[in-house]
Amino acid sequence: MGAVPSTPRWGGELSQDTAEYLIGTFIGDKTFPLDSDYWQKLLELPFDLHWPANRVEQACESFARNNGSTRHLAKMLIHLTRCLQESLSNPGVLSVASVKAVNASYISSIFLKYLIENSTSENLEELYLSLNESETVQSNIRKDESIISVVMHAVLSYIGKVEISPKTYLLHHELLNFMLIAMSTQLLSGPSPGPNDVHPFIDAAMNEESSLVSLVVHKLLLNYITRPRSKTSSSYTLLSEENQLGVLKRVGSAAANIVLLPLSYFVNSSVEASRSQLADSSINILLILIHYRKCILVESVKNINAIVTSESLLKDETYFAENPYCKALENVKDVEFDRVDIEGNAHSGPLVRLSFASLFDTLGMCLADETAVLLLYALVHGNSDFLEYVLVRTDIDTLLMPLLETLYDASRRTSNQIYMVLIILLILSQDASFNASIHKLILPSVPWYQERLLHQTSLGSLMVIILIRTVKYNMSKMRDVYLHTNCLAALANMAPHVHRLSSYASQRLVSLFDMLSRKYAKLAEIKNDKMQMSDSDDKLSEDTSAELHIYTDFLRIVLEILNAILTYALPRNPEVIYAIMHRQEVFQPFRNHPRFNELLENIFSVLDFFNSRMDAQKKEGEWSVEKVLQVINTNCRFWRGDGMKMFTQLRFTYEQESHPEEFFIPYVWQLVISRSGFSFNPSSINLFPVELPVEVSYGAVEGNNTEQMALNVKEAVESSV
Repeated sequence: MGAVPSTPRWGGELSQDTAEYLIGTFIGDKTFPLDSDYWQKLLELPFDLHWPANRVEQACESFARNNGSTRHLAKMLIHLTRCLQESLSNPGVLSVASVKAVNASYISSIFLKYLIENSTSENLEELYLSLNESETVQSNIRKDESIISVVMHAVLSYIGKVEISPKTYLLHHELLNFMLIAMSTQLLSGPSPGPNDVHPFIDAAMNEESSLVSLVVHKLLLNYITRPRSKTSSSYTLLSEENQLGVLKRVGSAAANIVLLPLSYFVNSSVEASRSQLADSSINILLILIHYRKCILVESVKNINAIVTSESLLKDETYFAENPYCKALENVKDVEFDRVDIEGNAHSGPLVRLSFASLFDTLGMCLADETAVLLLYALVHGNSDFLEYVLVRTDIDTLLMPLLETLYDASRRTSNQIYMVLIILLILSQDASFNASIHKLILPSVPWYQERLLHQTSLGSLMVIILIRTVKYNMSKMRDVYLHTNCLAALANMAPHVHRLSSYASQRLVSLFDMLSRKYAKLAEIKNDKMQMSDSDDKLSEDTSAELHIYTDFLRIVLEILNAILTYALPRNPEVIYAIMHRQEVFQPFRNHPRFNELLENIFSVLDFFNSRMDAQKKEGEWSVEKVLQVINTNCRFWRGDGMKMFTQLRFTYEQESHPEEFFIPYVWQLVISRSGFSFNPSSINLFPVELPVEVSYGAVEGNNTEQMALNVKEAVESSV
């Protein structure tokens, strides 16, 4: 990695040669005891050292060769622990210990990341996170504690207990980055967690006491909701004030493919950019923590004298340990809620208290981002108090509008993002008060809806329009049964509570039946043709029959939706009656169909009633839309529903899959890699499929090859979501 001077030049201003010597020694084969003055000199150096990517790579390779004998990573983590413990004793002050903690965290992150992503052993033996027997630890660390446990405890304690200020911001930022790198061992494992997976740092985090876990969850959420919303004159320019942070700072963060930012970012950034960066890091860490699942073998299987692999292991032979961070998030309470009531609840352990109003507003502002959608899902699915808070808000459009816009923009979104949005809508639609309130909230306009002008449309009508549009998009592009089912389930939950559905939404609802009936008719024709062919492919016939059965169910759900509106809300929905009358021919082919005739009886009863009223009107000339609606409105008052069959209301509820971790863990890490700037050796990723970048063999390529490689991986990850 280039020449390193054998003797440093101390005294006066610390020179570039001194820096080169200290770093060269750290990565070399010379061992320094834990209590050597060398560590203080290394961690207190205030300088900027810029290395190109190849030197950083060489430094990491040299460190990996020598760390087994020097144990310098373990010693660096112990020094990080000591610095954090000292900083915790005097929080909020820019002490020497804080400066050293920033540098220790940064150095550890660089080399820990390289060791993890280039690990070849299943047990991560290359980390060598223990001291040699001859080494003694003179600190607050007990002999029976592992270095990983004490450093994670110190990191989590600082994050959870120390308030963020201009003097502590950078250390918070570096510690979040350290946590992200330490937990990246998950990228080495397969998508289905197994008992043989090794994630020492994240396991240590899971073993913390509930009080500290609650503090960490509270702080990460607080970091997220205090992201900037307006300009301010203050700035986190800590480095430019005293120029005292930065050993290895800028050992080229971009060049080294580290998530950390270069010095110039902090010098030039505003508080808005800084806080946003911290908020994004916090939400990434929180999502990784709450979705982690530790897979454990049951005792009976452990005692079998056989080699058990993750592939051969049956799921019923393992169980998952409880995730304390997930539990803490599920128990978050509103800070405005009456404390007396809180104390009366039968809840054991510390509670996270947070402003639900701020959390609600922040989510509404950020839901264009997938991480915000994942957090909202975790809250409305797992935290009944937050769900209740959302449902009683009169400005529910704050959350719904960005969610509906995401569905409107489906062609530019990932399938996972669409799934999560639909699940959130399905969860909300399970509540009757929600279904009623969204039809009372009138939107002056919907600027992002381009197909037609939506003026003074209710939020409920817009939701119906967007869900039907999503079904149509899915039929032409994705062809995903799960997506269809969620859309129709939400519509079915809403149906009995529909109030003054707009003309456009009513038309789309009838068009939905027409669209699905055409698909059904086409499949029925294909099936009949195959049955008449003696040499037809049995597999294709089975596939067609299965698809026909699915679309039969879809048609029944749409008919149930129309039935629910006509049975429970007919007088309040003249536009629905008009739309059915206007397109009544689409229902005729199914009138005698054994699967649909019973559901169609009510629709034809309504048609007969209003058609007869139309015929009774003696009118010359053509009927206008306004005049037809006038007749419908007039006769709605005389509608009694005599002879209508009462069907049991369809009610769909969302239930999480039995092994949600197989979806969420890869999904969260895909988002982290594609959106946070964090890169990882693509050939080492087993958690999800990544298309390796193809080397260009013709001509010279300008620019940073490392950055180009990171870009390729980012694109591959986004395309695989």
